[in-house]
Amino acid sequence: MPMSSQPNLVLASASPRRVALLAQIGIEPANIIPAEIDETSLKGELPRQLAARLAAAKAKSVAADFPEAFVLAADTVVACGRRVLGKASDETEAQCFLTLLSGRRHKVWGGICVIAPGGMSYNRIVSTTVSFKCLTGADITAYLDAGEWQGKAGAYAVQGRAAGFISGVNGSYTNVVGLALFETVQLLRGLGYPID
Repeated sequence: MPMSSQPNLVLASASPRRVALLAQIGIEPANIIPAEIDETSLKGELPRQLAARLAAAKAKSVAADFPEAFVLAADTVVACGRRVLGKASDETEAQCFLTLLSGRRHKVWGGICVIAPGGMSYNRIVSTTVSFKCLTGADITAYLDAGEWQGKAGAYAVQGRAAGFISGVNGSYTNVVGLALFETVQLLRGLGYPID
């Protein structure tokens, strides 16, 4: 089915990575509307719960203005144990995150929410385990100098230079990039959005 004949899909995210991932499976959002919500974790909230709650909140926030469209929202949470590693505020915090991830496995939780015209919604949480090699001081310095850590959960991008640090990915690779495509397709299809 040509993209022009697909029903409207609104992506509740400004992430260029999510737009590129959707294009990979032939989906072009009619609108890209970043959700304006507070992404602060709640007291005692686990990383998995945070990802699920934020994805749902983003979708609901945007769906209120687009009742006739399919609305897709996602949230990615990088976690080392119970500790959430968000987008580093500066180079010092990015260095702390990379040092913490060095030589160990961590989880990337992806929350996905799709709201269909009429208000029915489906949610999914996806977990991927990522293993990092032991990073040297030189590894970390070079990565920080490249600036790729900026705006990335956990201060790294799996699809960029950090790919050289990652010894294994157990689960959905696209989840780590920013949107688990297999699960997204299942949710969209389940709500009646046509995908070839």
